[in-house]
Amino acid sequence: MDLLDFEAQGLYFEEPDAAGVKELIEEAAGSYAGGAAELPLLKAYFQAPESLNVLVALNRFYYYQHRLEDALTATAKALEVIRPLVDFPEDWRDLQQSHLLQTPAVLLTQVRLYLFTLKAIGFLNMRLHNLDVSQDIFEKLVELDSKDRIGAQGLLDLVVKRKFDVGWVSPSG
Repeated sequence: MDLLDFEAQGLYFEEPDAAGVKELIEEAAGSYAGGAAELPLLKAYFQAPESLNVLVALNRFYYYQHRLEDALTATAKALEVIRPLVDFPEDWRDLQQSHLLQTPAVLLTQVRLYLFTLKAIGFLNMRLHNLDVSQDIFEKLVELDSKDRIGAQGLLDLVVKRKFDVGWVSPSG
């Protein structure tokens, strides 16, 4: 399956949110430089905890604040929201090529969003030095995306090199 051969439909940022959520995200964007962006984002989250607009905004805010664990939490929540839209297994480790091939073409935008969100989780884990987790995620993405449309191969290579360079020993043994 070529993950670039599709017509974009159902983009998450086009989805309507609960009343006031868009304004809270805009307020957060306007108050970022002054350091007051988190509160409006959290208010938006409590109003719409399943909103991908809110979760992406939280991810970006926490990432740029170098609060990587918080960014990872927001990104993992986003994956939980996307997963049922595409009827993928609860555990990404169980995801197979057949799941991608059986997904209706109208949902390919959501499939790509799921895969890019999983890649973001792998990247954040890499930044947090959870190299085994990030390697597992990138290996899964490479397995599913033979043309590397998601761009996980370079990250996988980077993790493997990093583990080799530091003589990585897994925390589990």
